[in-house]
Amino acid sequence: MESGPAIFAGTAFSLFGMGLLLWTGTRVLHRAPVVYGVRPAAAATFAASLGAAFMILGVWCFGRI
Repeated sequence: MESGPAIFAGTAFSLFGMGLLLWTGTRVLHRAPVVYGVRPAAAATFAASLGAAFMILGVWCFGRI
């Protein structure tokens, strides 16, 4: 009964983190700005670290099952 919310949260966090990492990687590969008006290195680093944090949070949620 309690594993349902953990599965939902783990899936949501993992999908969002994976999407953010893929989007950031694609933008960096094409040398397109990740965020307009921000230095490219700072924006890519911040977005990649948030994507990794969401992936870790998703794995943690799956570990709680």
